[in-house]
Amino acid sequence: MSEFHVKLPLRIDWSELDILAHVNNVAYFKYIQAARVNYWEISGLLPMSGQMKFGPILLSTSCKFIKPLFYPGNIVVETRIEFIKNTSFGMHHRIINDNSELAAEAHDVIVTYDFEKNEKVAVSDHFRQSVEQIEGIKF
Repeated sequence: MSEFHVKLPLRIDWSELDILAHVNNVAYFKYIQAARVNYWEISGLLPMSGQMKFGPILLSTSCKFIKPLFYPGNIVVETRIEFIKNTSFGMHHRIINDNSELAAEAHDVIVTYDFEKNEKVAVSDHFRQSVEQIEGIKF
């Protein structure tokens, strides 16, 4: 499970710099969010959520900052699914800098949620099958 099949290239914006002239830690979470939503779109989770009144909700996120990022620059956020349980799944992200170095590593736990009933729901078979096709493994 070491491969990352979903990759999102992003440009570092000057507005993301802090007073020390490197990318602020808050921007890393913005990159992770963009990658998270990108994966949901690719897997079909977001279009399903609008039709069925349920969708993903972020339970937790964490990031280990390894190398600073600078402007100008580009990054690639690589994402994969780590696990799928009954009502939740885990995402693993890597932020890679212009020199192909690991700049940060993040982990999310997502819950599938029914917004009308205000309760967790089972991860759909459709999402599970889509992830298995993307990742090339069985969950």
